[in-house]
This record gives sequence, structure tokens and C-alpha cells, in this order.
Amino acid sequence: MPPEQSIRVLLADDQGLVRDGFAMILSAQPDITIVGEAADGAEAIRAARELDPDVVLMDVRMPNVDGIEATAAICRETRAKVLVLTTFDLDEYVYDALRAGASGFLLKDMRRGELVDAVRVVAAGEALLAPTVTRRLIADVVGRGGPVAAGPRTDARLETLTVRETDALRQVARGLSNAEIARAMYVTEHTVKTHVSSLLSKLGLRDRVQAVVLAYESGLVQPGETSPPAHS
Repeated sequence: MPPEQSIRVLLADDQGLVRDGFAMILSAQPDITIVGEAADGAEAIRAARELDPDVVLMDVRMPNVDGIEATAAICRETRAKVLVLTTFDLDEYVYDALRAGASGFLLKDMRRGELVDAVRVVAAGEALLAPTVTRRLIADVVGRGGPVAAGPRTDARLETLTVRETDALRQVARGLSNAEIARAMYVTEHTVKTHVSSLLSKLGLRDRVQAVVLAYESGLVQPGETSPPAHS
């Protein structure tokens, strides 16, 4: 019997062998249960509505309805978190997946332990990017395909943030962890968590990935920017 707090996972990939491999890895974990599988985006949407998973592992390139459209529908209509899987570290669809509401992005060549950890992280409400993807990923993708604003603070929602929350958002957009942000801002990790939670609430965002996208789209952070200042 799975534990009461078992993480319910739906697998969406058009390759049966890939689904089988993921199912074997994840089913071996006492806190993870595979509740269903889907071979294309349309099936994934239906299964997410019917099975109420906590996490959907979503392939990007699938027939009929692709992973981007399916991600958008699932994030809009269900409580599930979507973890997008791709074979490319700079996939042309990554930015679209993040904008569609995906909470994570992983490469298919990750180690099995990384897959298990990713599912747990996303299920816990955190955002995740593949460890093998550099921190330039979002900036690169936005720079190539996203409607980045020419100047900062073009989104009126940013005006609701305090100076410290704005600084925290800049650091989140750089891909820094809470510990790294704490060091950069000379505060405790608890304070960082408070800032991040507050800015997500004020901006009406679900997680850190959406915050990163907003930071670039609004022009608060520019593609290629590596060291935004933190106020004291």
C-alpha cells in the first residue's frame, strides 16, 4: 500500500518505452504512485482532469496536441504541477512551456535520482530547472523568442513590491537558490523565503518559474544580465 501522502504522478510521453522507464524508476519510491499514462497531449489533459495527479511529467513533442498546449490546459483547469521533459537543453519550446505554466524543466538524460528529486521538488510547490542547464537558460530563451520589454518596470504589478522584494525578484531571475540570495542580500534564508512568498502573492504568480518569466518580460532583468545589484 502506498503511504497516505504519496505523490500522484501522471506520465505523458508518446514513447511507450520512455513511459515504462519513468514508471519503473518512480514506482520504486515509497512516496510516489503512478496514477496514469498518456501518449499525447489530448490524453494527458483528459487524464489530468479525471485522475487528479499532483505532478504531470510532460513531454514537449507529442502528436495531436503537443506538450505546450497540454501544459497550458492542465495548469488552467487542474491543480496539477507540470514538469516538462525534453531531450534538448535549449529546446525552442522551453520558454513557451514556462509561459504555459510549467513548474519545472528537466532533460531526459538526467540520472534516475534527479528524476525522483525533481518530482518531489515540484510536488512540494517549488520550481525546478535541470541541473545541467546553465543559469543563462531563461535569458537565452527569452532573448531568442520572448517578448522582452525594452526597459524596466513596464508591468504595473512590480510597483506593488517593496525595494527588498524587487531585489529578491532580480536574484530569483538569475537562478539563485534561497541560500545564494541570502548571501547576496545579507539576510537570512528565512527572510528570503518571506520576500519570495510575498512577491509571488502580490504578483499573482504560482511559483518561481513564473516569477522569472515576468522579470524578463517586464524588463526588470535583461537577457545576459549576470549580476544585478542588491540594495542594503
